[in-house]
Amino acid sequence: MSVRVRYAPSPTGAPHVGNIRTALFTWLFARHHGGTFIVRIEDTDQARIVPGALEAILESLRWLGLDYDEGPDPADPDRDIGDGGPYVQSRRLEHYRRAAQQLMETGHAYHCYCSPEELEEMRLEAQRRKLPPKYNRRCRDLPEGERRQREASGITPVVRFRTPLGGETAFHDVIRGDVTFHNDTLDDFVLLKSDGFPTYHLANVVDDTLMGITHILRGDEWLSSTPRHVLMYLAFGWQPPVFAHLPMILGPDRSKLSKRHGDTSVLEFRQRGFLPEALFNFLGLMGWSLDDRTELIDRDTFIGHFDLNRVLANPAVFNFEKLVWMNGVYIRALPIEELAERVRPFLEVVVGQVDPGYLLRIVPLIQERIKLLSEAVDMADFFFREGDLDYSLETLLGKRFAAASAEAAHTLEAVLARIEGLEMWEHGALEGAIRPLAQELAYKTGELFGLIRVAVTGKTATPPLFETMAILGCRRTLERLKAAVGRLRLQAPLLNP
Repeated sequence: MSVRVRYAPSPTGAPHVGNIRTALFTWLFARHHGGTFIVRIEDTDQARIVPGALEAILESLRWLGLDYDEGPDPADPDRDIGDGGPYVQSRRLEHYRRAAQQLMETGHAYHCYCSPEELEEMRLEAQRRKLPPKYNRRCRDLPEGERRQREASGITPVVRFRTPLGGETAFHDVIRGDVTFHNDTLDDFVLLKSDGFPTYHLANVVDDTLMGITHILRGDEWLSSTPRHVLMYLAFGWQPPVFAHLPMILGPDRSKLSKRHGDTSVLEFRQRGFLPEALFNFLGLMGWSLDDRTELIDRDTFIGHFDLNRVLANPAVFNFEKLVWMNGVYIRALPIEELAERVRPFLEVVVGQVDPGYLLRIVPLIQERIKLLSEAVDMADFFFREGDLDYSLETLLGKRFAAASAEAAHTLEAVLARIEGLEMWEHGALEGAIRPLAQELAYKTGELFGLIRVAVTGKTATPPLFETMAILGCRRTLERLKAAVGRLRLQAPLLNP
């Protein structure tokens, strides 16, 4: 059997961790088995559609490298890739209407004329009786006269499924084993709404059948919907696909994953400086493992080994700190040229256009010090700035010179005297000139280097000092040291009354 699987998001927002993990597992399953990966947009709940969400979904897949064989064309979502479309459900309404009519004709569905007020009354009555809020089947066997009366009043009915009143519905789930639901716990759920749009249940079953889906991978929050779908497959006389309900993802405190745990949209992960290959690796281990020890896994290894028999039924735990660590590992493994290209957009947002050749000199200094691409800005923006740096005198003086601004100015003047005449402006010569000065002035090297670091970079944490000064160049380094001396001399009376 040729594997055909689908990722079927709703365009109600950009995909988050749990949603995109489903896409990732589905993609891996298809690629492992040499099958077909389909993207289908389930937009039948028109009231909840968010403008731009469809584009965000397709862009998230593209960024993570989850290419699809059939689905909306990412360049033009109104067009399709593949012959099984349309792949947007709002353009497939006639399929659902025909399917609902078929169930009506075979006695597996019926028209329901209950108004929203009547449905609310049923809900409140069930609440008063401490029963689950479900439809009381008022229209299930409506007398013909009353049905005609309701139709004559102009009520547009919905179509409901005629759920068996007794017995059980059972199915096998690859991850959870055999699952059984008592039919008396199920309601007569809506198939087709009064506006002509299908519910998730009808559209899902019809499309999965028409598109030849062989395996359904989805979150375990849909497990309770599966008996409804199985009953529908039986009513249509169709063969159900294989079900695999993926474990939910929890925060480190074992509560539902939320933004406070680091859950956010996939594109926000990109904006924060995560690499797609790191996020791919991390999400691939959310409920699946290669073995009991391997954490860094490349894409080809995932594809070669991924199958559902290693997917866990227990919830996975989203550890944001581990993701940051993993991202740092991937950053350190990148070739310098590639890392430079990846950090350049983050820098250019802040400092303007960046010279690629100049950036290539800087990247080796920061590669071991950043865990996110965005951290390159704070670590290296001073390399690209001209004019005065923005730092406070308190930052410049630090603890050692907090009450000795005149001494700090004198110290920086001594540094200037040592380096202004250097014939070679490179880190070895700079270090050879400055390091002995610490002993001569009876400073710890950290005290002297810290003063110089803030003067030439505006920061207390930077790449190695002498390599930094070498790349900054003679002119800018001397200008910044002199500017720091000037500020100290100007403020000395105020700081040391």
